[in-house]
Amino acid sequence: MQRDHHEQLQLSWQANADAWTAAVRERRIESRRLVTDAAIVQAVVALAPKRVLDIGCGEGWLCRGLAEQGIESVGVDASVPLIDRAQALSNERTRYRVCGYGELANQAAQLGRFDVLVCNFALLEDPLAPTLEALHELLESGGRLLIQTLHPWRAGGASGYRDGWRVETFTGFGEGFSQAMPWFFRTLESWLTLLRQTGWRLQWLQEPLHPQSEQPVSLLLLLSAEQDRA
Repeated sequence: MQRDHHEQLQLSWQANADAWTAAVRERRIESRRLVTDAAIVQAVVALAPKRVLDIGCGEGWLCRGLAEQGIESVGVDASVPLIDRAQALSNERTRYRVCGYGELANQAAQLGRFDVLVCNFALLEDPLAPTLEALHELLESGGRLLIQTLHPWRAGGASGYRDGWRVETFTGFGEGFSQAMPWFFRTLESWLTLLRQTGWRLQWLQEPLHPQSEQPVSLLLLLSAEQDRA
C-alpha cells in the first residue's frame, strides 16, 4: 500500500501541475496568502543564507521570492511539469532540477551543499526517514533545515489524531484539479521523534496563526544537524 500511495501522490503532482501553478501564482489559497508564504520567507531570510535548497519546490515561487532578497536558490521536485513551469520564470539567482526525494543522495555531488534546506509543505510521504537522513549530505557545516507543514492539531480531520494516510481533494483551490492526492499525517510527537531519530536537533518551533481566527495554520521547525551540537 505504501508504494500505491507513493505512486498516487507523484501522479497527482503530474496531473495537477497546471492547476497548482495557477492556484499559487493567483494566490487563491487563503492560508498561504495570509500566513504561511510570509512565514517561510521570513524564517529563511532571518538566517541570512547565501545558498538555499528548496526541496519539493513546485512551480518555484519560494526560489523566486528568495532571489528578490539576493539569495541564490536551487529548487528540486520530482514533477517534470512543475519544474518546467519553474524554469520558465527562472533568473540568474534561481536554478531548478528534476529530482525526487529518493534521488537526493545520488544527486548530492551535483547539487552541492547549502546553508539552508527548506521543506515547505513538501514532506507528505511515508516513510520519511531515508529522505531526512539524505539531507545531511546537502548541508554545509553549521547549516539549518527549515520545515513548514500543516499544524498537526488542526489537520487530523475526521480520522482523528493518529498517524496515517489522508486524502487532499484541493477543494477551494480553484478549478482544474483532476486527481486527489494522498498524504501522510503525523502527530506532533511523531514529527519530533522522527526528526530526532534521523539526526536532527530542534532549534525552535513556531506556530503561525491565522490573523482572524488566531488559530495555528502551520507548524514551522528550525533544525540543526546533531553532529553540530558542539
